[in-house]
Amino acid sequence: MELMRDMNQGLRRVQGSAIAMLCATLCIAALAVAPAHAQRLDYAESGTPPDPGLELLQEEPHDIIYFTEKAGGGWARVLPLDFPGRRPPSNPTGTLRFQVLGIEGKEMVAKWPTIEKIDLWEVKLEKEARERIAKGDFVGAYPFLSVLIRDFPNQKGLRELRSNFLWQDAISRAKKGEIAPTLAMLEELRSYAPEFQRSSVVRALSGTADRLMQILVDAGKLDLAQQMLARLETDYQNDRLDAVKKWNQKFYEMAVGKRDEAETARDAEDYRLARKLAREALYLQPDLPGGMTLVRQIHDLYPMVNVGVLQTATVLEPTRIDNWAARRAGRLMYRTLFEIQGAGPEGGEYDFIFGDTEMSPDRMHFDLLIEPNNIKPPLDKIRGFFLADVMAKRAQPSHPDYYAPWAAAVQSIELVGPQQVGFNLRRPHVLPISLLQIPVDGSWFGDKPDSPTGDYRPDETAKNDDVVRYVLRGEPKTPTQPRELVEMRMTSGADGVAKLLQGEVDVLDQLFPADAIRLSKSKNIKVVKYPLPTVHMLVPCSDHPYMSERTFRRALLYGINREDILNGELLEGLRSEGCRVLSGPFPAGIEINDPLGYAYDQKINPRPYEPPLAKLLLAMNANQMEAFAARKKEKRPEMTPIRLAFPADNLSRVACEAISSQWELLGLTVELVELPIGRTFPNPDEDIADIVYVSAAVWEPVIDARRVLGPEGMAKSEDQLVGLGLRRLEEAKNWREIRDRLLDLHAIAHHELPVLPLWQMVDSYAYRRELVGMGTDIVSLYQNASNWRLGQ
Repeated sequence: MELMRDMNQGLRRVQGSAIAMLCATLCIAALAVAPAHAQRLDYAESGTPPDPGLELLQEEPHDIIYFTEKAGGGWARVLPLDFPGRRPPSNPTGTLRFQVLGIEGKEMVAKWPTIEKIDLWEVKLEKEARERIAKGDFVGAYPFLSVLIRDFPNQKGLRELRSNFLWQDAISRAKKGEIAPTLAMLEELRSYAPEFQRSSVVRALSGTADRLMQILVDAGKLDLAQQMLARLETDYQNDRLDAVKKWNQKFYEMAVGKRDEAETARDAEDYRLARKLAREALYLQPDLPGGMTLVRQIHDLYPMVNVGVLQTATVLEPTRIDNWAARRAGRLMYRTLFEIQGAGPEGGEYDFIFGDTEMSPDRMHFDLLIEPNNIKPPLDKIRGFFLADVMAKRAQPSHPDYYAPWAAAVQSIELVGPQQVGFNLRRPHVLPISLLQIPVDGSWFGDKPDSPTGDYRPDETAKNDDVVRYVLRGEPKTPTQPRELVEMRMTSGADGVAKLLQGEVDVLDQLFPADAIRLSKSKNIKVVKYPLPTVHMLVPCSDHPYMSERTFRRALLYGINREDILNGELLEGLRSEGCRVLSGPFPAGIEINDPLGYAYDQKINPRPYEPPLAKLLLAMNANQMEAFAARKKEKRPEMTPIRLAFPADNLSRVACEAISSQWELLGLTVELVELPIGRTFPNPDEDIADIVYVSAAVWEPVIDARRVLGPEGMAKSEDQLVGLGLRRLEEAKNWREIRDRLLDLHAIAHHELPVLPLWQMVDSYAYRRELVGMGTDIVSLYQNASNWRLGQ
């Protein structure tokens, strides 16, 4: 320490050998404080520092002091000097105090006459940026420029440097044919420095916008072109871009052309084409003369509604709980003996389509009262004896229509009169009509089996996977009733949102929760939540030897970060009330103490994400399988890849891709299987999947429990505890027993895992506000389709 003090004193006294003394001092200090490994060169007695290139940005900010030849030469990297405004004095006197990098806490002093120059850190950054811009290395220049903007926003010449960077980069990108990035650079330049080469920048901006507009129009992306044109017109109204004037005229001419074509199609009674062209004309030019009048004329002549869907239906079953599309479109084709209209404090609320019902106070008897005078054809043809015969067949084990829960509930059926059928029950049943959600087809009225009884039928001549048209059967009930409902399959939720905003579709059947939140802010769109949530789960569907093991299924569930997938992937970080991770196969309700959640035990928490526990369970299961095979003197079954199937919609795909990735972290091999359009469950004879992602409408757990968990249900569970829970549920005599036994069944399902519960989703639909008659609290999109009307 005495030697260091002596050398510091010598540095102050001796001017002729200043850098030599400095280097000696630094060397001794370095030996005192530094570990014994190679050091970066932070000072030298001669020469100049090496050029670090891009590695400069990895170094600690520093200035460089160069000493005069008279003082011995050399240089040193020092901590940033504390100059007022970071500007060295013009006529310095006295001494300069500084600290050399790597010698913490050791202050050095040099007389100003010994210093030749000082390179400031920000000047070095600026120099690097300028040199790279001059060479056309904009990627390399950007980090230096970014640091300058962040740390030295008041640096002299920075505004000119940044502007030149944007201008030169735009020119470079334009030469490469990168039109969109070129426009982005020019717009940023115009916004940042309006004074920079104003006429040249405006001219370049207009020319680039013109080229990009042409590209979008040629690609058929008129919506994007329209959006860009509207933005350019607003943002540069004072610059009067030639491109804006040109394309406003072009769009007007295109709109006029489509309007004229729409009128020709209207006169030829090709209303589908006429509507399409008229809407496109109005979208291109909202204030097009005669455009809105033409659209209204076509609506009056042939009311038609376009519906955006994530899945078109290939089967039409209005009571299907695992197939959203089949349930939605099935409502158009078929009526159901009892149709669910919503949820009440004691289960679902149902309408008897042929009239009214009466229940005895002891719930041991109920009557179906047919009211033909209040029923529209063909439903008015129903007779009591036929209805009684249908109900009887459902209670006969030898008949194809046999339904075990109904057979267990009903004791006898009596025909009270031509329009009244009575049912005597074996025991009090809280909701017997829920057992009678039976599709009604034309065979009930002397027509062919499977013939429609709803207002619409599919147009087989215009049917494909992406567009399905449902045309009105018979005469319209009102002049404004849609003659046609067109289901258009969207490639994704975002695609559906874009088409709804453009007016290409009038309704979106199902929204991502995040899209629903964003769309709700649009003044032209109405977003409504369905009153009943859907339950998402994974259902084993093959004889995979490991999938049948409860320990293995537990490992799979512990290996899924359900909270992360739901909140991050599906909700995109936005909060949506009612969307939550579940611990069982029944809905939890949307609000606290929601009667919808009467089957869900809130005390049972969902299993957390625990990959170490999942791996342990997988190892335990392998050992169990090994021991079992040894007892049977057989070889342990091979662990084949887990085939995870999902419906062909974007939400299911996103969820299953995330699940697959997390299972692979456990060491499992997973194969994703996308089901054909319209299918939500693999056919058993195909053996294409081991487990399938299902979104189920478990709206009435008292009857849906068997449809989900029973031997004939989705899970096809043969578990004795599950079977006992289902039988005890069906023997319940009042709502208290129903709730208690459903909670027991929830606990059994949580323990046995016949299905792997994932989460509950609250789905939404959206429609353009000019579509009226949607109704409120509808559980199915087409519940009031006959009342839809496109407003004026």
